[in-house]
Formats: sequence, C-alpha cells, structure tokens
Amino acid sequence: MNRYWFELKEGVLFSLKAIKANKARSMLTTLGIVIGICSVALMATAIKGIDRAFEQGISALGADNLWIDKWPWFTDEEWWKIRNRRNLTMENYEKYKSLAKKPLAVAPTLWSSCKVQYNGHYIEDTLVTGSTADYVKTTNFDFAQGRFYSEIEADGARDVAVVGNDIVENLFKHINPLDQYIEVDRIKFKIVGVLKKQGSNLLGDFNPDKQVYIPIGASIKYYTGHRRSIAIVVRAKSTAQVKETAEEAEEMMRRARGLKYNQENDFSINQQEGLMRNYNQTVGVIKLVGLFITGLSLLVGAIGIMNIMFVSVKERTREIGIRKAIGAKKRTILSQFLAEAALICLIGGMIGLTLAIVLSMGINKFLPTSVQMDTVFLAITISILTGIISGFVPAYTAAKMDPVDALRYE
Repeated sequence: MNRYWFELKEGVLFSLKAIKANKARSMLTTLGIVIGICSVALMATAIKGIDRAFEQGISALGADNLWIDKWPWFTDEEWWKIRNRRNLTMENYEKYKSLAKKPLAVAPTLWSSCKVQYNGHYIEDTLVTGSTADYVKTTNFDFAQGRFYSEIEADGARDVAVVGNDIVENLFKHINPLDQYIEVDRIKFKIVGVLKKQGSNLLGDFNPDKQVYIPIGASIKYYTGHRRSIAIVVRAKSTAQVKETAEEAEEMMRRARGLKYNQENDFSINQQEGLMRNYNQTVGVIKLVGLFITGLSLLVGAIGIMNIMFVSVKERTREIGIRKAIGAKKRTILSQFLAEAALICLIGGMIGLTLAIVLSMGINKFLPTSVQMDTVFLAITISILTGIISGFVPAYTAAKMDPVDALRYE
C-alpha cells in the first residue's frame, strides 16, 4: 500500500513538472475545460437560484391556499367558453363563506392596474389588490411597519392602503412611508402598513413586494364598479387538508352559484400544484438545453485534453522507455499520465468555477442565482472525471509501450 501511494505521489510530482515545463500548452489545453466547467457551474447556480426564488414566491402566496376564480390558471378549454362564464360576485363570496366549514380563512380579491405616485415619483401599471381584513389571514405577510387594515376600515371602504417593499423603495427614498398619502390613479390613500420583502420577481406583478392593498369596497367604488369578476382566496387549515378543502369548495360554490346537478362548473379552483407542474415543465426544458450545451463544451474540452496528452506521450517516449527499463511498472506510468490529465482538468475546473461565481454575481442583478457547496463539489468532480476519462487512452498507450522500442524512438 505504501509503495502504491509513493508511486502515486511520484506520478503527481512528474505531472506538475510536465505542466510547468509546458505552461502555454497547458493553458490552451485547459481552455475547453474552463468553458465547460464555467457553463456547468453557471447552469447549476441559475437553476438553484430560480428554484429558491420560486419557493420563496410560493411561500409568500401560501402553500395551503386555493384560488376560486372565473379563470383557470392552466387549461386546454376554449377561451371563449371561459369568457362566457358568469362573473363571481360578492354575493357568491358571502354565500360560500357562510357554507364552508373547512377553511381557516376566506377573502375576496379584486385586482386593478393603476398608476401609483408620491411627491412626483410614480410607478405605472401597479397591481392594486382590493380585499377584506381577512385577506391577511390567507397570507404569510410580515410587516416592516404598521399593520393590515382593520375590519372597520374594510367594511367602511376607507381610503387606507398597505404597500409592498418595492413600492417603498421606488417612491420613498429616505422618507418614512407610514401615515403618508399615496395617490392611486389620483385618489389619495393613507399608508397604514408596510410589508417586509416577501416574494420573488418570478411571480411578476403578483409579487407582494410590487402591490398595493386596499379595502375591496374602495376598489369597487373607485376603479372597477361591480362589472368585474372577483376571485376568492381560501386557506386550508393545513397543507394536509388542501385536497378536502378544495373538494368542499367545489360543492359549496356550486350551491352558492345555484348550479343544478347536470350543469358544469362555471368557475375554477386553482391550486399551487398546477403552478408547480407548469414551473417544473419549463425548468425541465431549461435543464435539458443547459445539459446539452455544457455536455458539448466538456466534450470539446475532453477531446482537446486527449490530443494534447497523446502529444505529451510522443514527446516523452524515450523518458517512458528509460523509466520502464529501470523497473517502472505499467501502473506507475498509467497513474502518472492520468494524474497529469486530471491535474490539468482540475486547474481548468477551478478557473472555470471561479469565473462562474464572478459571473453569477453580475447575473444575480437580473436573474436570481445561488452558489452552494454542492455546485462547487459538482464542478470539481466533473473536472477530475473528465481528466481521467479523456486521459485514459493516452495513459494506457504510454503504459503498454515496449521499453526497447521506446528507447529507440528519436
């Protein structure tokens, strides 16, 4: 065993000397591996970051929530059939709320797209969500300041608002937003609550950080009237009870809508399961494309390593012959050249990994990225394996050389 480790150590030292003696060639050889490992690491950090951001966004929406709506999130049904459904009304909400026994909390929602401004600063097309005081019970909101509007404020359709983190950052640079008045399409609302950062940019306009929350009565009064369909947010008592809460919701909504037994549902019950399925399909395609690109980069790098190792074996044929003539075994020669290929790939991998981490910091400003230890381990493992696989044939060629023929080589 000691002899084996001694031979391995000697092989590594010989490899380091060979790499040092051919710096330019070694640098050019590692270029393909640098690009390949950089691609692998960037893809891994991007996928991890997107997954993390999506989970964060889902958490902000509530993992145990259902959304009863006129519109399904994902469907193959004809658009015109869904459009012709009756709107969900506040009366439907009140009836459902009185009948349902399973939910922890129920709240109506009504969305508007408005211009929000304060002291000359403004944000166009901001999502303004109207709801009742129970809406906060359907969320996982944390407050930086203040509170959610009260039941009295909601029932009285008071001009009060709760704002997300991004609204504050864009409109109130160095001003405390609490108790200030913002204009929502020229109607003034007093800010009673400010949310901590909650969601993810992957949720788009539905990210709580980008929204303004007002009483649903104010939303109807100023922006939508009674012509728009509401949606009903239903929170189950636990994630284990989501399915039975959804089953009850379907039955109670049919009763609230006055549907007969032979009539189809004219509403949809949306769950995060559908959102997750669609997300996984999209990310799955991205992963496949990423794997193909990174695999191609690594293949090019591996071919480059193999070619250079064949050149190295040819150049050092007499050296191999001398070593074998004085007793070096096949495994010693094999391990030396494998170690050299693995070291070249490892050096290239470390450079590629460093480059990927630096690039991911820049990309993080536009897309979420996350550098984790398993990404580092993956990059190092792939580097070493690529070196061993691409260097095996040249190393085996060197190991099986006849010492007499090798010594005659000019």
